[in-house]
Amino acid sequence: MQHTPDANLSDSSADRLRARAFIAVTVLTLALVLGGWLLQRGLHRGKSSFDRAQLFDQVRARVANDYVDSIPEGDLFRKAAEGLVRELHDPHSTYLTPEKLRALTESTSGHYAGIGIQIDVRDGWITIVAPLPGTPAERAGIQPGDRIVAIDGKSTEGASPDDARGLLRGPNGSPVTLQIERPGVASRMSFTVARGEIRVRSVRHASMIGDGVGYIDLTIFSDSSAAEVQQAVEKLRAQGMKTLVFNLRANPGGLLEQGIEVADLFLDSGKPIVSVRGREAAQSFADAAAQKWPELKLITLVDEHSASASEIVAGALQDHDRAVIVGSTSYGKGSAQSVFRLVDSASALKLTTARWFTPSGRSIQKAQAPAPGDEDDDDGDAPVGTKTAPDSGSELPLSKRQQYRTDDGRVVYGGGGITPDLLVAPTDSINGTRGFWRMIGAQAPKFRDALTESALAAKGAHAVRSPDFQITDSLRQSLWKRVEAKGIKLDRVHFDSLSTVVDRLLGIEIARYALGPDAEFKRRLSGDRVVAAALELSNGAQVENDLLRRAGQRRAAKREDIPHTT
Repeated sequence: MQHTPDANLSDSSADRLRARAFIAVTVLTLALVLGGWLLQRGLHRGKSSFDRAQLFDQVRARVANDYVDSIPEGDLFRKAAEGLVRELHDPHSTYLTPEKLRALTESTSGHYAGIGIQIDVRDGWITIVAPLPGTPAERAGIQPGDRIVAIDGKSTEGASPDDARGLLRGPNGSPVTLQIERPGVASRMSFTVARGEIRVRSVRHASMIGDGVGYIDLTIFSDSSAAEVQQAVEKLRAQGMKTLVFNLRANPGGLLEQGIEVADLFLDSGKPIVSVRGREAAQSFADAAAQKWPELKLITLVDEHSASASEIVAGALQDHDRAVIVGSTSYGKGSAQSVFRLVDSASALKLTTARWFTPSGRSIQKAQAPAPGDEDDDDGDAPVGTKTAPDSGSELPLSKRQQYRTDDGRVVYGGGGITPDLLVAPTDSINGTRGFWRMIGAQAPKFRDALTESALAAKGAHAVRSPDFQITDSLRQSLWKRVEAKGIKLDRVHFDSLSTVVDRLLGIEIARYALGPDAEFKRRLSGDRVVAAALELSNGAQVENDLLRRAGQRRAAKREDIPHTT
């Protein structure tokens, strides 16, 4: 038998209830009608800010007093602020909660108090990818592959990386206790580590990769990026660097002033770098000092995840013919944001306040889409969906984009990201890695777990000793057994047919956990088609114009790889 509320009330009680309900419905109906009339009146006839403020206050009061669920007043105002910014339909403007503001501050400053580890989730547990050099975690003896099973007594099973970061970070000098499971060690290990001031460098790698060719990657424009780049260049020049491969791929941007300072390092005094135009004012930024290394040849790498400040640098270098740009078309974020602290000092408003233009006057803004983030430590070898995809669907063909001229008269394009002088498809779009992750689909986390378990087994067996190790049949078989054990739907024939992709993924994972970050970097670099193209361009080039001329010749002869995502 189906029951309805108040089914057991007496007749008189029911009559009184119906009467009260009729009055309530009448009042509510009048409120809705009058509210709608007031809303229309406020929208169409309001003549002053006072009238519009009254409109907002009436809506807020109705929700506060009459909405079916009670909402705290503070939440009402916060929701109103979030809704206002959301209705701008600008993906780069947002209300920053205290947590989001703290994360933004940490990413642009590179500073936080913690123990200094890279973490990821493997098999449902927080797993250490690597301790950062010189940090409390490294000094305590924490190793890649260690599984954190508890933090200060709280289990981490099922926790996200953000959950773990919240527990690991705290006041400088305060202790945190980790319970760790280590492959090959029977019992759990306990580490009590004093948190310290962690400085995350924006230059991750600076090394020689060829005869006279150096390589620097810049991951974000934080408050020390220009100083870090200068230090890295000086280090490599002392090792004989004549050509620099400057990697801005997957760099989502950061601080505008740092982008200007980085460009300043490579341009002549007085050369314009970027102009910023807001509603009522415009400002131009030019090189403030003579370039430090005028004889240094420069190849700059970009891809679809290079955005904002990285595009400012690439655009300025391209417009002044100071670097040859190689890779795939950049993201296309041609707007600048300002961060305004709000009255509680804990939250903030990040608001688009201007658009920026390269020295030649071009805007590289594409259709709006969410900005690329740096929340995932992996690159294109990660499963599809772990990175924010660019709005490549809105990219216009070059024939429909406005043309501009560089200082030397070369044609460059506006309205859709920085188009490289030489287009080269990234490795993962050629060797089928992205297609592989799409095929695996929702099974991707399980496959990543199988990769990590295989890598840790290889580490425990001391199966590899140098970054150029070969993937043997036994290593491949070890992975296959774990794929079967986890119930991943992938038949053996298909697995074997994808050996090129599987071997690359397994090789990178083994290098990461068995040999460390430097070995992983070398392993990735050895299969990097964009870096290989840069090295080929640099071979025998005497001056920057040689690089530009060679890139132009290859483009004219259609000797370039058009990047794709299949």
